[in-house]
Amino acid sequence: MHSMTTTEVFLVAMLLIFTVPYLIWRLGRTEYFAPLVVVQIVTGILLGPGVLGAAFPEYYTFVFNPAVIQSLNGIAWWAVMVFVWIAGIELDLHQAWEHRRESGITAGLALGVPLAFGSAAAIGMLMYPGWIGPKALTWQFVLGIGMACAVTALPILILLMEKMQILRQPIGQRILRYASVDDIAIWGVLALILMDWERVGKQIGFLVAFIVVGIAFRKLMARIPERDRWYCGLIWLAVVGLGADWSGLHYMVGAFLAGASMDSHWFKREDLDALRGNVLLVVMPVFFLSTGLRTNWQVGGGAVFLAAAVLLIASVSGKLIGTHWAG
Repeated sequence: MHSMTTTEVFLVAMLLIFTVPYLIWRLGRTEYFAPLVVVQIVTGILLGPGVLGAAFPEYYTFVFNPAVIQSLNGIAWWAVMVFVWIAGIELDLHQAWEHRRESGITAGLALGVPLAFGSAAAIGMLMYPGWIGPKALTWQFVLGIGMACAVTALPILILLMEKMQILRQPIGQRILRYASVDDIAIWGVLALILMDWERVGKQIGFLVAFIVVGIAFRKLMARIPERDRWYCGLIWLAVVGLGADWSGLHYMVGAFLAGASMDSHWFKREDLDALRGNVLLVVMPVFFLSTGLRTNWQVGGGAVFLAAAVLLIASVSGKLIGTHWAG
């Protein structure tokens, strides 16, 4: 009997990733209440270890074995980096600088209020045993939960704005400015929570190097033809993503910074649109579904769902109240 190679099993996984969500979305006509990206994430959860994997463990260990998962992760990392990089290119830095005061106030409140609400919820959770780890300090737990409530899912936000056709509109640019500032700040908060001063030093060093090298990179990009700009832009994406991840800022933040340091007028708009559409079609489904595959349902009973509901309320209400206070 022929034993399937890793390549064959990988292609089986890709077949599931592209076929199952599409059939559910198209045949179920879920577009109005569940866009394809939502269906892809939910399908990943259903195909993952907590649902179908629990019912059919042999299926899960065969199809989504470590070698296949590692291959899928590589595709997912690059997919989301390119997607966020394109969004960074779309951000108008000149406009962002002109509105720096407004951006700072709004981003600060949109980050600070949900962080405070989440921290308050964490204090309530400390009244019950089992939530905090044995090596964690109380303030680390409280601030960590608050940070989790304040973080922005930047790729999903960009996708929703693109779907609503507001990404290039003034409101879309404003939202992108606020979210990008918050995402950069939140990784700095994480470094402080972990009390990793070496990481803080790396992040400062990375940002200084990014500014210095970025100035030279921009001069280079302005002088070369558009065809070469695409190649140089992707090289720049890999370099900045690597530097950001090395410093602890996360490769996705690096991808956005790489794009934000570039001007959209360096490229034809139709080429940017075509690239975004191709990335969404060809590789982003792997990212969305792999997100669901990582979901673990081995939780500690109903109390976890109650805590999740409280934290969801803290996060959503905090974002809404923070932006409302900012005016």
